[in-house]
Amino acid sequence: MIENIRTQIKQTSEQKYQAEFSRLKEQDQHRKPAGWQLSAYAVRSFILGDDKLNIQKKFYGDDALVDRALVTLMGNQGLMLVGEPGTAKSMLSELFSAAISGNSQLTIQGTAGTTEDHIKYSWNYALLLSEGPTDKSLIPSPLFHAMKNGQLARFEEITRCPPEIQDVLVSLLSEKQMMIPEMGQDFSLQAMQGFNIIATANLRDRGVHEMSAALKRRFNFETVKPIANRQFEIELVGLQLKQQLAQLYSEIHIRPEVIELLVTVFNELRTGQSLQGASLKTPDAVMSTAEAVNIAHAASLQAIYLSDGKLQAGHIAQQLIGVVFKDNPDDAKRMRYYLDTVVKERARKDSDWKAFFDASREF
Repeated sequence: MIENIRTQIKQTSEQKYQAEFSRLKEQDQHRKPAGWQLSAYAVRSFILGDDKLNIQKKFYGDDALVDRALVTLMGNQGLMLVGEPGTAKSMLSELFSAAISGNSQLTIQGTAGTTEDHIKYSWNYALLLSEGPTDKSLIPSPLFHAMKNGQLARFEEITRCPPEIQDVLVSLLSEKQMMIPEMGQDFSLQAMQGFNIIATANLRDRGVHEMSAALKRRFNFETVKPIANRQFEIELVGLQLKQQLAQLYSEIHIRPEVIELLVTVFNELRTGQSLQGASLKTPDAVMSTAEAVNIAHAASLQAIYLSDGKLQAGHIAQQLIGVVFKDNPDDAKRMRYYLDTVVKERARKDSDWKAFFDASREF
């Protein structure tokens, strides 16, 4: 019987990997950049894994990108991670912040409603009226805290902010100081060593608000690409699913063939080509590895709570509907074509593909 245990939904990286950080700090004999809690060598080991120290690999992509990002964060320019949705940009940003600063929570979420106050500071107006502009009445932003304490600030989905709000960062990145004119003409916050900014942007959002040339010069751009190796993606989805299910993992039976089917569907629709070389129309919906994990997780919950605890290809097909119909009505036609040409042929020879095809009739 499954116990109803109330636990924290998501731990921060600092909490989740506390034991790993302790081991890395104990063994870290390399030179640390100013303001960093670990050396660049140890940060790299934390993100890419270290079998000797029992440090698990967390980023499955271009190892050289991690090295370039570390060099950027040691310098004067900010780090801009761009890529398709679901390519682990935010996760990588969080991992860097946790390993370098010991704090991944100094985050600004970019939206159409983000204002300059969200980036710099605001005021407690009751205290402002009674005591004037003082440290007590000032409400610091996450970026303010990062500058003051010499830590990394994260700016998620920066291109969703209006250009004039984005450009608030230009002087902050150039001068490494924040003027606070309300507290005196010459009063400013000087950034401590270790301060920098990691921003993220989706390639699909480039048309929302283009970054100015001045702001682009303040960042080094790194593109986080989707996983190209199908077998590698299968292993990653299985690993991530196990972590997401946590205590529930022992309550479900997951055959590797079902995970392979899921990843194959995502890989073929993402690349526009079947394993046999047939051309396909790619959907507008995000067919990322992260989305595949979400589908596997939802299908597993369906199997546990609404079925017999065995993950089936039919569960995958039913949960896939929410992904395919998310963005563009034409995606249904593309999915139907994929089912009628690729999946139907496989269903004649394989029971899992047949179960997937039968459960997909409502597309």
